[in-house]
Amino acid sequence: MSLSEIETAYDDAGSGPAVLLLHGFPFDRSMWREQIDFLSAQGWRAIATDLRGLGETKYSGDVTTMEDMARDVAALMDDLEIDRAAVCGLSMGSYVAFEFARLFPARVRALVLAGARAQGADEAERKSREDKAQDVLNDGISPFVEAMLPDLLAPKTLAEKPVVVARVREMILRTDPRGAAAAQRGMAARRDYSADLADVSVPTLIIAGREDVIRKPDDAELIHRGIAKSVLAVIDDAGHLMNMEQPEVFNRMVVNFLRLIH
Repeated sequence: MSLSEIETAYDDAGSGPAVLLLHGFPFDRSMWREQIDFLSAQGWRAIATDLRGLGETKYSGDVTTMEDMARDVAALMDDLEIDRAAVCGLSMGSYVAFEFARLFPARVRALVLAGARAQGADEAERKSREDKAQDVLNDGISPFVEAMLPDLLAPKTLAEKPVVVARVREMILRTDPRGAAAAQRGMAARRDYSADLADVSVPTLIIAGREDVIRKPDDAELIHRGIAKSVLAVIDDAGHLMNMEQPEVFNRMVVNFLRLIH
């Protein structure tokens, strides 16, 4: 489908209340495969989109802001005639979820924030993201994949789940370097959402991976303290990509939460 200057790729399965699934970086909508199958079988309409510049959603700009992505999500909802949805974001997807909730609060029925962080980027993070953007533009993404995997996945996943490791590796390898660089710059420029947490009035589920080395427990706890109607859950033997590493546990947490609010 066409959303302004881009062609957005998405999956839309099932019927019932809508759940929007927003992927992390540098991934695509295929990371939500188990969630799409489970939610659609449990009476929910699951929509997973490739965010701007990633997956099959092509974009050639230098920067992709979280606001750009949030507005793309709103346009997709318009096209699919969805007024309100539960919005589930993981990692970068949680930044997009925060931005969407800020821009379109009336369209959010609930939030699920996995591997999330509310704070904005400090100077060190901004420099690191710009350096990484330049590296991927110069060298492509392949040289960096193996170094990324231990940060993304729990040790048990790396040792015992080769299929998951292969899926993550393949997702990263097919990422467009231009899209990856643009997203890095967008994350570097993201808003600090800490002050917005008190304004979130919808039920919110915060999920953390106990072995996540990218997002520490303090990140999840800060969000939990800031959002009045929030619940914090932790998944054992899971790192940053908890929905792929422990899909049965993740799916059960999300569906139990959604059933409580509908």
